Amino acid sequence: MARETYDTEPTGWTGWIAFAGFLLILGGFLHACSGLVGILNDDWVGFTNRDNAFLDVQAWGWVALVVGTIVCISGFGVLTGNILARTVGVIVAALSLIANFFYIPVYPIWALIVITIDILIIWALTAHGKEMKTLD
Repeated sequence: MARETYDTEPTGWTGWIAFAGFLLILGGFLHACSGLVGILNDDWVGFTNRDNAFLDVQAWGWVALVVGTIVCISGFGVLTGNILARTVGVIVAALSLIANFFYIPVYPIWALIVITIDILIIWALTAHGKEMKTLD
């Protein structure tokens, strides 16, 4: 089986691609863990200034478990240069960027830092994602 070759050598952006992959693995794992907590301990009480609410979070636990598992698997795929995994990574980074845009009034410095990281991850995965295959 012949090894595929590319016209260009890997650049420094492969570090950002690896960073994106590890963030996907970590974020997916944490979401899957929180989903598992929601499934196993599905009765929650939310306290506010005026009242308290009894919540059943088992359905959201399953959603978080499935989505977290998909994101974690895509993180491993990003590290191998898989195009589908890179697509999932770009979608997750874009959703994070949008969500943090709404957090600017509440946590401006943190939100702008995360938005900047999301933009760099999207750039690394879209413009330089295939470079991970040349590292095999």
